[in-house]
Amino acid sequence: MENGSQPNFIFFGTPEFASDVLEKLLNRGITPKAVVCNPDRPVGRKKLLTPPAVKLLILEHQLQDPTINITILQPEVLGAEFIEQLKSFNPDVFVVAAFAKLIKKDILDIPKHGTIGVHPSLLPTYRGASPMQTTLLEGTDITGTTLFLIDEKMDHGPIIAQETVQIGTMNYTMLAKKLSEISGELIAAVLPNFLSGTITPQEQDHTKATFTKKFTTDDGFIDIHDIERAQIEGGEIAKTIERKIRALNPEPGTWTIASSLCNMHFGKEKRIKLLEADVSMENTLIIKEIQIEGKKPLKMHTKRTACE
Repeated sequence: MENGSQPNFIFFGTPEFASDVLEKLLNRGITPKAVVCNPDRPVGRKKLLTPPAVKLLILEHQLQDPTINITILQPEVLGAEFIEQLKSFNPDVFVVAAFAKLIKKDILDIPKHGTIGVHPSLLPTYRGASPMQTTLLEGTDITGTTLFLIDEKMDHGPIIAQETVQIGTMNYTMLAKKLSEISGELIAAVLPNFLSGTITPQEQDHTKATFTKKFTTDDGFIDIHDIERAQIEGGEIAKTIERKIRALNPEPGTWTIASSLCNMHFGKEKRIKLLEADVSMENTLIIKEIQIEGKKPLKMHTKRTACE
């Protein structure tokens, strides 16, 4: 790193995953000159204007330590004025984690050492919008995180570093937390060597690339007849449904339409969110938590609501 041991970098990211990555850096004393995140947005039924997770993290750290000087940039559009703001920091590198906006080449090329992307898979596999969800859906047991140099193609640039994680029974929320934390630790470990030129990024094997899609509400639907078969017959269908419930909660969510479920009868068909499930020793599906439309989440642990 030039001009001392503290890197001159700007962090791009908005949601909780990005906040967890950044928190690991801040806890290591690695402080960005600025963060770039989405503008505050209306959230919830009351549409309260709410800052994104990355902004809240910076405000919290600044409240605890007023000497922390991190500029918060929240552009609606990544236009000419924003580009001039970035250039004014004369950054060594950008670090990008879970930043939904497309970053064009004229921005990627601003830092002296390029732009590092954080991707929660072992590239070149699972490029795209939903690597963690797709990994869980497919039943892969080993995943990880990749630091790579962002270029103009999706998750395509040369790899700086990777670290693996065993998934086991983790759901999406647990996996995202684990991967965000090890991503932050990995950035902290490799950033000095990368900026000093002792790490040479390695080209991905593009012939092994696989791609993911963004999941919609429709993708989360599970037919009640499939659920019943998974509970009675078990086998592969039980494992597939259990993985789907682990992968697609909380967003976009898994759900079914049924007039009865788990010894409960509703009189008419209702939309039911499927929040948690497991597979028994006999490989049959166990529904552990649901939410009937208009009701609060319900744990399925009593005899009345037993769901095996």
